[in-house]
Amino acid sequence: MAYIGKKPTAAPLTSSDVTDGIISTAKIADNAVTAAKTSYYDIPFRNLIINGAMDVAQRSTSVTGVGNGDNACQTVDRFSFYEEGSISGEFTMSQDTDVPAGYGFAKSTKFDCTTADASLAVAEVFALEYKFEGLHLQHLKKGTSSAESLTLSFWVKTNKTGTYVVNFYDNDNDRHTSQNYTVSSSNTWEKKTITFAPDTSGALTNDNTLALAMYFILGSGTNYTSGSAATAWETFTGNATNWAGGQNVNLLDHTDNNFWITGVQLEFGTSASDFEFLPYDVNLQRCQRYFQTYTVMGTMGARNTTDVEGSFEFHTPMRASPSASQSTAKVFRDMYGGTFTQSSAAISIVDSSDKGLFVGMGNLSSLTQGRIMCGKSGISQFSSEL
Repeated sequence: MAYIGKKPTAAPLTSSDVTDGIISTAKIADNAVTAAKTSYYDIPFRNLIINGAMDVAQRSTSVTGVGNGDNACQTVDRFSFYEEGSISGEFTMSQDTDVPAGYGFAKSTKFDCTTADASLAVAEVFALEYKFEGLHLQHLKKGTSSAESLTLSFWVKTNKTGTYVVNFYDNDNDRHTSQNYTVSSSNTWEKKTITFAPDTSGALTNDNTLALAMYFILGSGTNYTSGSAATAWETFTGNATNWAGGQNVNLLDHTDNNFWITGVQLEFGTSASDFEFLPYDVNLQRCQRYFQTYTVMGTMGARNTTDVEGSFEFHTPMRASPSASQSTAKVFRDMYGGTFTQSSAAISIVDSSDKGLFVGMGNLSSLTQGRIMCGKSGISQFSSEL
């Protein structure tokens, strides 16, 4: 059971509790019960969501033109833009400072409609998505008679009042469940708490692959809205009309539309506890399991006159061997103080694991083969997203 507000504490000892220096067994038992009641509140990492306060944004704090074909994490770590179909509308997606006052939050994720799509096609849907590995969810006991309920809480603000949908999709077993929530007041922060029933069918695979996905639906065509919300878990195939059943809002129907969200917390059980704030460095390290950026690359060597190669360890082990990209060309220095700049960004992985890699970078010139190099600027990115 979650305790909200002041936690229970053990009652102090009195003279009647101690005889000849020995604490009574009744008092010991009473304090043991109190400790048990307190324990859930004190469990670290009870929030299954990483970066639910939207504090970490390694890629960018703002991306324009997010729309058709942009299924990916754009700004705030672990939260992705998701779509099906070919929507013509677009958003600016950003990490924002508009937050509910007085609750400890500093950042939110914002959608700002910049190109409208007032009439979604029947097979179109777009959402804010969060993905879970199976090895993080085994304590939910999904697929057993002891399966746990899930309670989701979050803060939301938008000018588009109406009925929205949150959906969970079980990627291992093609099952889903959904619940409606209502935004009642325009441009006002509202806290929502939603409980999802346990699922005694479909165990989640205990590995580092995608097991479960959560969707905050922001607009959908009738292929997904014409049914009813799947308040009990069911097979998705054949029941897709229930995926966004009850959704009556299209956040793309006007360029005046905005949507903010923060304080996303998911925990087992039927009660929501206060949001679990973690230190920024802890949040960053947890996000780096899926995505890491590097400016300084450490020691590398000139393989020839145009390419450098080197190995290094990641900040923290990643979910799996990552893909590599560069958002900007790199500048290198050699041991004699020479400066060398890539004519365009170029990076390739020679060998890698979840703990580090051996990488090559090209598009340089006038290197001296064998000299020690160090990448001193320019951004390299490594992604192991689900």
